[in-house]
Amino acid sequence: MIITKLEFLDRAQIDRDTLEVWIQEEWLVPSGSATEPVFSEADLARADLIRDLIHDLGVNAEGVGPILSLLDQLHGLRRVLAEVLQSMRQRSVPPEAGRSMGRDPERS
Repeated sequence: MIITKLEFLDRAQIDRDTLEVWIQEEWLVPSGSATEPVFSEADLARADLIRDLIHDLGVNAEGVGPILSLLDQLHGLRRVLAEVLQSMRQRSVPPEAGRSMGRDPERS
């Protein structure tokens, strides 16, 4: 679902200046153009997270970027892991495949 800037401001409960800072810091990266950005539900959830980090947890501006970066990396790794698991399921690789690779877990 595409969310306009005005709707995003309302739903995220932030003001224009705050949104501009978050975009400048690249904490939010809307699609669309610079003059007419559009947002997604994921952007809205990220804005909620940023607001919680700052207001509820007391994280300062210098800490928000690294926290978001680590969360992005975590989500990326989860996505890759899910793809690997799906690939293994499609190939019907049994969980005991390590034994066929010359590793005997009982000897470890």
